[in-house]
Amino acid sequence: MKLQEIKDLMKFMDKSGLSELNWKEGESSVLLKKGSDNVVFSTPAQTAAVLPAAPVPVTPVPDVENSSPSAAVSANIHEIKAPMVGTVYISPSPDASPYVKSGDTVKKGQVLCIIEAMKLMNEIESDVDGVVESVLVDSETPVEYGTVMFQINKG
Repeated sequence: MKLQEIKDLMKFMDKSGLSELNWKEGESSVLLKKGSDNVVFSTPAQTAAVLPAAPVPVTPVPDVENSSPSAAVSANIHEIKAPMVGTVYISPSPDASPYVKSGDTVKKGQVLCIIEAMKLMNEIESDVDGVVESVLVDSETPVEYGTVMFQINKG
C-alpha cells in the first residue's frame, strides 16, 4: 500500500466522521485511529511497521444529503449509507455468514445488513443491482446517520 493511499483513507475517515478505520487490501492492512499518534501498517513480509500519523484536521462533518460524491468514487459506484443511528450487524446471527461480502452480486431489495436502533432490528436493503465493491463497516459497530456502509458497482 502506498503512502498516498493511506492519506486518501485518512481523508475518507475524516469526511465520514469515523474515529477508527481498519482497511485490508490483499496482503496489506492499515489501522487508523483518530487521536492516535501512530498508524500501524503491515504486510506479509514485515509483521508491523509503525509510522507517525499525519495530523488530521478537525472539520465539521459535511451535510451528507446535499454533498456531492467524492472525486475518488467512480460514477458507477453507488454508496449505501446508514439511514439511522444504531449498531450494524452484517450477518443474521453471530455464527452465520455475512449477508454480502466484497465481490458478491446483489439485486435491488436484497438485504445487506441489519441496523439495531432502539431494540428494533431494521433490515437495510440494496436500492440498486450490482456487485459489492467494498463493505466499509464491521459487525457490531455503531454507525451514525449517513455513514457509508457499502459501495456497489452498478456497471
